[in-house]
Amino acid sequence: MPIVDTRPKRGKKAEVENELKAKRSANYKTSQMLRYNQRSSVEPLNGRLKDEFNGRMVRVKGHRKVMSHLMFGIIALTVDQLMEFLE
Repeated sequence: MPIVDTRPKRGKKAEVENELKAKRSANYKTSQMLRYNQRSSVEPLNGRLKDEFNGRMVRVKGHRKVMSHLMFGIIALTVDQLMEFLE
């Protein structure tokens, strides 16, 4: 089930803003809000894995080989991130 950020309809913007302010002041978080935040933090990682570390074009057959191919990409991505932190 996709989680999409909702947009207020015409004329309802003030009501939605007031509701969001009330939720923030009460520290109210729904499960959808928590999942949205988790997904939005993971999306750049998935994008980098697909674009820079060959996650989009897997040229092997079999679930074990595909899994090992993707895990090598994740290891390379982790090393790349660690190198960026050290710079």
